[in-house]
Amino acid sequence: MMRILLPLFCLGALLAQTPRPRAREAGVVTGRLPVGRWNAITDVAGVRVGHATRVRGENVRTGVTAIVPHSGNLFREKVPAAVFVGNGFGKLMGSTQVEELGELETPILLTATLNVPRAADALLEYMLGLPGNEQVRSINAVVGETNDGYLNDIRSRPVGKDEVFAALRGAHSGAVEEGAVGAGAGTVAFGYKGGIGTSSRVLGQYTVGVLVQSNYGGDLMIAGIPVGRELRRAGQGSKDGSCMIVIATDAPVDARNLKRMAARAMLGLGRTGSSGSNGSGDYAIAFSTHRGGSPLVSNDDMTPLFEGVIEATEEAVNNSLFKAETVTSNGHTVEALPVERVLDILRAHKVLSK
Repeated sequence: MMRILLPLFCLGALLAQTPRPRAREAGVVTGRLPVGRWNAITDVAGVRVGHATRVRGENVRTGVTAIVPHSGNLFREKVPAAVFVGNGFGKLMGSTQVEELGELETPILLTATLNVPRAADALLEYMLGLPGNEQVRSINAVVGETNDGYLNDIRSRPVGKDEVFAALRGAHSGAVEEGAVGAGAGTVAFGYKGGIGTSSRVLGQYTVGVLVQSNYGGDLMIAGIPVGRELRRAGQGSKDGSCMIVIATDAPVDARNLKRMAARAMLGLGRTGSSGSNGSGDYAIAFSTHRGGSPLVSNDDMTPLFEGVIEATEEAVNNSLFKAETVTSNGHTVEALPVERVLDILRAHKVLSK
């Protein structure tokens, strides 16, 4: 059968043929804080993102997304990290050690539910092969997921070493591919095609970036407007699903306050209309790239970072919907969010910036 592995450099060329606007490009401005140059998690210096998308025949639409905190050997140069679980109906491999030690020692991978063990095995092979890790006997691979089984033959577990290595080796700074790419190739959000989305906020000398893998349901809200109801899609499809959220910052924040930042991501999900259902696995993992030399941000000074997480999470979800294309696979078709109709609704409510 046809097997297509699209690493990120190929994906960018493919998507460029049929561009859809990001939410802000279309006039949907979320919150009050300024965004970074790329309005992406890669606005946090050193953070890189890579995708590999797996397309096979008429049934496989899936992939893997890698978030790499810095360019060094992460096992040797760990970063502070924390996990917050909004609803634990899901799998975030490696989360208990992150919580116990407050550290991240591998890149973060996102993929489909049944691909988690295979992706983790490939990530272990990648890390063990890095110079300096020749004598390492234990590595805590961190892999999260959402279930893309509606559009993808998830039981075939098609993501493995090739895809993981392609995503890791292709990880880059700058603009991030969004929509139906990588771990978002087969996801569904609010009855429309979901996927990967990202956004950032600049808070004086610090930056906060968020990347999401949207695959959940509820009553779609954009810019505070019940767009889902006005599109007459509310209630269609399952309210279950999951959302994986990755938060990066260059602020000198310890694991305790990173967990507080991660918790605020759930407020961002709430602003999008998430139902927070029993079957939704909602996880946030936050890390800091700060290498020392500055005092930690105090509790009293955390509020702007919290606000940045909330705003960037909401906008990242919007971007995942705005950028995703219609996908037909596994016997189903999931339509892309009808952007022009959405903009007409928002224009009528006078919430567009242009």
